Amino acid sequence: MNLKNRIKDAAFKLGADLCGIASAESFSEAPEGFRPGDIYSKSRSVAVLAKRIPSENLFAESTVPYTNINNLVKNQMEALTLKLSLAIQDMGIPNVMVPIDDPYEYWDAERMRGIGLLSLRHAGYYAGLGYLGKNTLLINPRYGSMITLGAILLGIEVEADEIIDRKCPDGCNLCISNCPGQALNGITVDQKKCRAASAYITGKGYFLYKCYQCRKVCPMSVIG
Repeated sequence: MNLKNRIKDAAFKLGADLCGIASAESFSEAPEGFRPGDIYSKSRSVAVLAKRIPSENLFAESTVPYTNINNLVKNQMEALTLKLSLAIQDMGIPNVMVPIDDPYEYWDAERMRGIGLLSLRHAGYYAGLGYLGKNTLLINPRYGSMITLGAILLGIEVEADEIIDRKCPDGCNLCISNCPGQALNGITVDQKKCRAASAYITGKGYFLYKCYQCRKVCPMSVIG
């Protein structure tokens, strides 16, 4: 079994639903400071994995189920990525785990714009796990956008997977037209508008998502 298949086999045994390999060189167009080599100078490849999010939670009348399942899968992905990092280390491969979400350093207070250490949706794209949707989410051909991503920077070069040559249909703009904050333009998201429309704090102090229309209306969300 070659090295790429060993890494993937370990990921699937640990509970990943998807796993792919990207070349660190694929991130050459990423902003300076947010490329694999900026984070870990030994980076040569990036292992990217994903877990599914149960899709029917999108359609619950309460926003609590979606918030809960989203947080639960994020926590599972953090644990899974950590275990895979250790498994890869045991293969003799130096590696660094990338956070699923926070913490991150970049924050533009005026625009309410944060940038994670590494763009996981782009990592997933370069690793052949899906294509970038107009809703700015990674869309997998089997599981749609209902996935949570994780990534590990590898200190050796591993054969990369092929990028999926696909995109959203030209005539589909459901995510853009249904965004209550008008935060989407088909290419990027205005985080300030999105944050104002997508989440709130309850009287008891709980954080809840109140909008996830970009996932809910996407024809590719509920497949697989």
